[in-house]
Amino acid sequence: MERAVRAAEQALIEFEIAVETFRVEVENFSRLHHQKLGPMYSRLDELDAQIAEARAASTGDPEDVRKAQEARARVMPMPGIEELFHDWLDSDGLSPEASAMLTEQPVRPPQRVRPSDEARKLYRELVRKAHPDLAQDDTERARRDEFISRVNAAYGRGDEPLLRELSEEWAAGPVSEEWRPSRSEELYARLEWLAQRKELLALVARDLEESAIGAMLKIAPDDPDRLLEEIAEQLLAQVSERETELAGLLGSGA
Repeated sequence: MERAVRAAEQALIEFEIAVETFRVEVENFSRLHHQKLGPMYSRLDELDAQIAEARAASTGDPEDVRKAQEARARVMPMPGIEELFHDWLDSDGLSPEASAMLTEQPVRPPQRVRPSDEARKLYRELVRKAHPDLAQDDTERARRDEFISRVNAAYGRGDEPLLRELSEEWAAGPVSEEWRPSRSEELYARLEWLAQRKELLALVARDLEESAIGAMLKIAPDDPDRLLEEIAEQLLAQVSERETELAGLLGSGA
């Protein structure tokens, strides 16, 4: 029974590492996606609204007017849009970087925050050693919880030097005694808790994989930057098509 508990604990820790690793990748890819493509989506929404308005002005049809109003409503400022697009929007609208990107000029790339292979290795080693589920008592669990929160934060930033420092800190710190349950009831309870925890993690993993960003990331896990470039090219083509359509509507109404 003790061997079964040990195996279940290690399996759970490995699963948590995999889920957290993917969560960080999804979060970072989402940030890059919004930074690089957000202005293009905004431009497309604006062009769609202008096209709908030009069509409504030309036909006077109430249905076209309604569609134009709906299209315009979609491009109204939303709360927190500055946070969504970070430094791609300023008080005057699109930042110089975003404008340059839309005109296919050289642009300062968005910040790339992806943990290196060495950072991933350090992260996995630290979680395996310091995981709170290996604590013997509440005091030790609290110490491990605090330490792992710092490890997660460093990994999320891709901070390899800090992960090295944390590895040295853990190696120099107090080493807790290995937990060895003494009663079969405790072992059964432990196995039950581990099974429930794994079910919860499975739900988290499924939500990540089924999210729009997660699904995109799984298409090109080894080269997500190239995937962003491909999407950007597609959006630029759509912007060009919309601009041509709008020019045609405005020209025919002149």
